[in-house]
Amino acid sequence: MKMIVCGCFGRMGTIVCRLAEENSDMEVAAGIDIVEKAAPYPIYGNINECTDNADVIINFMSPKAALSDALAVVEYSVSRKIPMVVCTTGMPDELENAIKIAADKVAILRSANMSLGINLLSGLLKHAAKLLYENNFDIEIIEKHHNQKLDAPSGTALLLADSVNSSLDGMKYVNDRSQAHEKRERNEIGISAIRGGTIVGEHSIIFAGRDEVVEFTHIAHSRDIFAVGALKAARFIIGKPARLYSMEDITGGLT
Repeated sequence: MKMIVCGCFGRMGTIVCRLAEENSDMEVAAGIDIVEKAAPYPIYGNINECTDNADVIINFMSPKAALSDALAVVEYSVSRKIPMVVCTTGMPDELENAIKIAADKVAILRSANMSLGINLLSGLLKHAAKLLYENNFDIEIIEKHHNQKLDAPSGTALLLADSVNSSLDGMKYVNDRSQAHEKRERNEIGISAIRGGTIVGEHSIIFAGRDEVVEFTHIAHSRDIFAVGALKAARFIIGKPARLYSMEDITGGLT
């Protein structure tokens, strides 16, 4: 499996490339990054400069990347008919829309979190939310990340909130209660973000009822789990027909 890794010198791109080197059936065909470093594969500052053959693109570009560079990756995927795994969170609407349009022409797997555990949890929440909400449980999500994370709430927190809402519909996401000074409404999903230290990622979904609390928690101890998921997604997407996929397409029966 030959891959182009966008954001190859970033936190996640570096891990993806390392894990690929540890697998004899994987190869980084090229890396895309604005940082200039030596690497055992060709490095390009812009993907349009890349002429290397590849089976798949893994996109871990930072949300700080220029919109034009991010859109160029999508256009490259379509023009070269190379399927793509998109792992970036906190993307602007224009880029999100471009990915949806591109998925009509090439297979794209998009996920806010590549962890198998998070995507299993997402499926479990769909089943738990309906039963607990019907029995008057309130729903709150607390997410914790390192002090360098840019987006809040995290893409994963929103993914989990969407999973809950898919079973209930019409829920309102509340990210900040400090200005309201009023009781929570029945149809709220409260989302709280904590930033500090080197926390890789923790997400807790709390169902608080009368005299009892049910809590689901996922803790990421290292970023390797996201890279493993991205490589698994890359294997999955090769050869698939054009459409927008998610990690649920991989986990299948688990969700």
